Amino acid sequence: MHRFNEADAGAAEEALLACCGSHRWALRLTAHRPYPDIESLLAAASEASYDLRPADLAEALADESWMPQPLLGMRAPGSQAAHTALRAAHAAYEARFGHVFVVCLDGVAPEEMLDTVLSSIRTRLAHDPDEERLIASDELRRIALTRLEHLVATHSEAGAR
Repeated sequence: MHRFNEADAGAAEEALLACCGSHRWALRLTAHRPYPDIESLLAAASEASYDLRPADLAEALADESWMPQPLLGMRAPGSQAAHTALRAAHAAYEARFGHVFVVCLDGVAPEEMLDTVLSSIRTRLAHDPDEERLIASDELRRIALTRLEHLVATHSEAGAR
C-alpha cells in the first residue's frame, strides 16, 4: 500500500488503468490517496465503479478489447468443437452489444472455465442492451477489484524484498 500511496500521480494512474480502462475511475482513485489499507482502496474502487457514466464504461470496455490475450475462455481445456462454439458466441456477443464480453472468473476451476464462459455468453445474449450494460459494468467492477488487489499485493511483496 505504501508504494501505491507514495507513487507520483502519473504512475499511480497508469497502474490503475491496467486494472480498469476508465480514466475517470483511475483519476478518482489517484486523487483520493493515501488509503489506510487495501480494504479502503477496494471500497473506493468499488464506489468509483458504480459511478461510471456510460462513456466511462464504454472507454473501459474498449480498453478490454485491446488486452493482449485470447478470447475469454479460449485457454481453458476443452474440445475443438467447444472452442469453435466459444469463438462464435464471442462474435455474436460483440455484434449484438458492440463491445467485448467480460465476466469475472474468480473461483472458477480451469476445467470449468470454457463451459462457464460459453454459458454466460449465451445467457447474456438474451438481455436487452440496457440490462446487459448493467451486468457488464458489474462484471468489469469485479474484474477491476481483483486486478487492483493483485496489483497492490504484488507491489507490497516487491517492496518487502
